[in-house]
Amino acid sequence: MDVTLQKVHGSENDFFILDEIDLPEPLVHTEVDQLRKSLCDRNNGLLGGADGILFVGKVNKGTSLAKMRVINSDGSEASMCGNGLRTVARYLTEKYNQEYFTVETMFAELKVGRTDDFSKDVPAYQVEISPVSFEKEAVPMNYSQQTVIDEIIPELSKTIKFSVVSVPNPHMIAFVDHEELENGELERIAAYVNGTNPIFPDGINVSFVEILRENELFVRTFERGVGLTSACGTAMCASSLMYTLLYTKIFYQRITVRNAGGLVKTVVHENSDGGYWMELIGNATITHYIKGSIADFMYRDFEKLMIEETREQEAYKEFLAQN
Repeated sequence: MDVTLQKVHGSENDFFILDEIDLPEPLVHTEVDQLRKSLCDRNNGLLGGADGILFVGKVNKGTSLAKMRVINSDGSEASMCGNGLRTVARYLTEKYNQEYFTVETMFAELKVGRTDDFSKDVPAYQVEISPVSFEKEAVPMNYSQQTVIDEIIPELSKTIKFSVVSVPNPHMIAFVDHEELENGELERIAAYVNGTNPIFPDGINVSFVEILRENELFVRTFERGVGLTSACGTAMCASSLMYTLLYTKIFYQRITVRNAGGLVKTVVHENSDGGYWMELIGNATITHYIKGSIADFMYRDFEKLMIEETREQEAYKEFLAQN
């Protein structure tokens, strides 16, 4: 049977969406891995490859409309992806004609919904980012302290202060000046903590954050399993959380977060129990619809595919040029 994949992006964090709900049965692990290798490769993959594949499936529990799995381009599975969740929210909204619902992810059922378009032909969605934990077990992190918030980790840098937080993807956030943003320290530190190292056995996402002005940030992220990325939704939320806790101490304000792939809006919420969750608001752009058999996709018989390109990327570029 033929299936239709979507090539999508949130802030240029790009993915293929595959809906397994309508398949006779879900793909097995070896098929998922073969599909990932075929589609996502930046040199030989489909339409320039992608950061990963978003699998839409049936829920395991609860009342969510569907489940989302995130398979990174290197084959690892992420617990969540904020940019990807926006695109899945759009896919499900259009499939089921519902605008507000929850999506099951690895650790939580997350609220999603349609919001005001950023501009003509640039649809926007808002998604919940949670749960949040600063405890080292949630990262995981092998360190003498239970938490690390705005502190120097001597093994990484003698001058840069880091905060470590799970949202639930693990993140290490540092506020830096513009020179430090581009001087290679991000790449050096990220390579160390995502290789064999004694502190982060499973690796960790690393972001350098420049404060542009009040409630406006620029975030540059090395994403675990991907590398330097145009944008990472959970990283932008983690950065907004630390900005709020360390600098403004004011919740419920909209923060503009810029990145190499564009911009998003975030809102940091404080729960009655003292915990936190974030709202991530950004584009959910479809660049292509691709129809073919699973075998065509899996074994790179791309010439057999029917590919329809939308005009949404052009509209997105126009939006960025004006903002």
